[in-house]
Parts: sequence; C-alpha cells; structure tokens
Amino acid sequence: MIPIIYSDRAKKEIERLLDRASAANEKELAAVKAILADVKVRGDEAVLEYTCRFDCPDMTLERIRVTEDEVAAAYEKMSARLLSVMRRSAENIRAFHQQQKQKTWLDVQPGKTLGQLIRPLARVGVYVPGGTAAYPSSVLMNVLPAKVAGVKQIVMVTPAGKDGSIDPVTLVAAKEAGVDEIYKVGGAQAVGALAYGTDTFPRVDKITGPGNIYVALAKQEVFGQVGIDMIAGPSEVLVLADESANPAWTAADLLSQAEHDRMAAPILITDSESLAKAVAKELEKQLALLPRGEIAAASLKDHGGILVTPTLLEAVRLANAVAPEHLELLVKDPFDLMSRIENAGAIFLGHYSPEPLGDYFAGPNHVLPTNGTARFFSPLSVDDFVKKSSIVYYSKEALEEVYEQIAAFAEAEGLDAHARSALIRFEGGKEA
Repeated sequence: MIPIIYSDRAKKEIERLLDRASAANEKELAAVKAILADVKVRGDEAVLEYTCRFDCPDMTLERIRVTEDEVAAAYEKMSARLLSVMRRSAENIRAFHQQQKQKTWLDVQPGKTLGQLIRPLARVGVYVPGGTAAYPSSVLMNVLPAKVAGVKQIVMVTPAGKDGSIDPVTLVAAKEAGVDEIYKVGGAQAVGALAYGTDTFPRVDKITGPGNIYVALAKQEVFGQVGIDMIAGPSEVLVLADESANPAWTAADLLSQAEHDRMAAPILITDSESLAKAVAKELEKQLALLPRGEIAAASLKDHGGILVTPTLLEAVRLANAVAPEHLELLVKDPFDLMSRIENAGAIFLGHYSPEPLGDYFAGPNHVLPTNGTARFFSPLSVDDFVKKSSIVYYSKEALEEVYEQIAAFAEAEGLDAHARSALIRFEGGKEA
C-alpha cells in the first residue's frame, strides 16, 4: 500500500507528499467573506441564522450561551477515571507553561532606564471543534496558557449538535481549565462574532484554536481586526528511525496521525531498508484493525511515504527541509540527533515518547505549526497571550549627550521634524 522510496527520489517525493493543496478555492473564501460581512452588519441575528442553518435548527439566543446547570449536568455524566486523567493532564500543561512566563524588566543606569512592560491580553476567544466529535485536549491546550499568562476573560465557542447540546467532556474540560463563557456556535459566524462583537458576544483581542477550512479562512480574514494564533493545516508526523526502531511501534505512530484526516501526512525516513520493509508490512496489518481505517488508508496512499536514505544525516537534512509539525526520533541516541534538528514544531525523543504523549498528557502544547511553517512559527505558548511594551526614559543630561546623533540620523532619512524634536530641547545651550 505504501511505497518505499530511495534516496535518489527522496526530495521530489517529499514535495509530492506535502503538496496538499492547502489554498482554499474561491467558493469557500467567498462564502466566508459573505458570512463575516453579514455578522459585522447584522450581529446576533446573522450569527443565529447561520447557526440554525449549519448546526442546530432550533437554536435560540436564549439557549446559545451554556448555563451553569448544563455544566453541572456534564460533570454528572463524566467518568471519575477520565476526570482524574484530565486533571492530571491539566496539571502537566499548566506546569510546563508556567516555565514560559516572562517578567517585566527594567535596566536602570545613570540618567536612563530601558525595559519591557509585559501585560496579559484582556479578552481571548478560543475556538473548539465540536458537533459530532469532542476535543477536550484542544480546550486544555488553548485555555491553560492563556490562564497562566493572566488573561482576564476567556470566551469559548464550539458548535452544538443537532439537539443543541455540547459534548459533556468538552464542557467539563472548559470548566476545569477556567473558561469564563461558553457559546454554542461554530464556523465562520463564530469567528466573526468574536472578532467584531455583537449584543450577545463580547469582542475579543485574539482568537486561537483549530477548526475546519471555513474557520481557518475566517481567522485569516479577521486578522488585523484581532490577533490569531496561526492558520493550521492538516496534521503531519515525520518519524526519523534507525535499525533500533521497533517496526510495529513505528507503524502505530504513523497511523496515529494518518487517522486524523485524509489530508494528514505520515512520513517515515530511515537509513535501514529492512526497517522500511517491516514497517510497510506492519502498516497493512494494523490498518485493518482501525475503526478509522478508511481515513488512515487515504492519508497513507496520498500523503504518506517511507523513504530510505544512505545515512541518518541525510535523513536529518530532509527532515529539516520538511519542518514537520511532529518529529519523532526513534534512534539509538536521540539526544545527539536532536542537536542537528533545526525545524520542527515538537520533537519526541526515543522509543518511549510517542506523539500522542504530547497530544494529551506530557505538558508541552499540541497546537503546532504545520505545512512547513515550523521554519518560522513556534508552538502556542504563554507568549501568545501577552503583549509587550518597550520602556524608554532619559534624563536631560543623558539626552544631551546623544541628541545631535539622533538629529543626524533623522536628517539622513529626510525627517526634519524628527531631528527638530531632539534639537529643540537644547537650543541656545539650555532647555526651551
């Protein structure tokens, strides 16, 4: 099912595997623009109309906000074991992101003070996919860094099912993470409501969280009106392995991403031909056991690959070119190889650190750059939920030492008023 490609064709094959036509077609973009424009003008009326059309036909404005009673009912349906696991996961995520916090700092010197003032965003909107599926891990990963950053208000939107309900596990995750308000709305209309604000929906400063193509395009369109985290594409995992890797484990790790959707890219690069052949066989065997086998099979067929390179260093070179969302190093000495990795959203070291460990439990964020953007983007973090202001103070004596240099620089750019702003303070050798 999945071909084995050798080094002479590796580069072209990688390009083919990752060519997932991520750009939206004109019809999707036009639909998103129309919805956003409508929400901006008609507010709640438009949001409710689209929600009834796409998600819940009987939704009303009175039911659109989740109540405390609904949250309490969700807890009653939650298993004690899953709640315990969720709380442990939340502890790990919170502890990891605490390490990312930065403090306001001042560098005080004679006559001048420079520094950086760090403040949390006031209000953040978190989009969580819903409807027919539940993604409590997405709730924790988006909300907890914002809470650690000190965001004052967190508003969550998620599409309801046909009956107007939200999956109980999602509601419990939101409560555990500290969400302030939850609304039963999804799609481009939810993004518009958060970006522009309505009588019911508060306007936010930033929108984070994954969604379908309409959500991604809507976030792209409102960027500038509000901040966004990133434009997420289909999931991808690149497993870099040597002969020490277990073929069954390696295949399982590839399938853990292949089952996401048909556009996911599961790729193995190895310097061991015997491992490549064994993994190919394991993929066929395990694929037959998966409930989402049809989706995983399409992912493997269209965007999956096994590449054999002459050396591990050549494999690393290809991995850096891909800049994958998830990178697993299933090799004898993963820490040594890690030092050679330049581009990856998250790096999983060794045979006992499978990618789902990062998705659900370890603590680092699973909101990661995709489609090669790990070359310049980073995982979602506390930094995404704060803003930074520079601080500048000079005394008269400190400015007097440099004002002529400032003026010279300004005049070189043809900005005479800039120069005058510095010079005027010392005309005639004294303050004006």
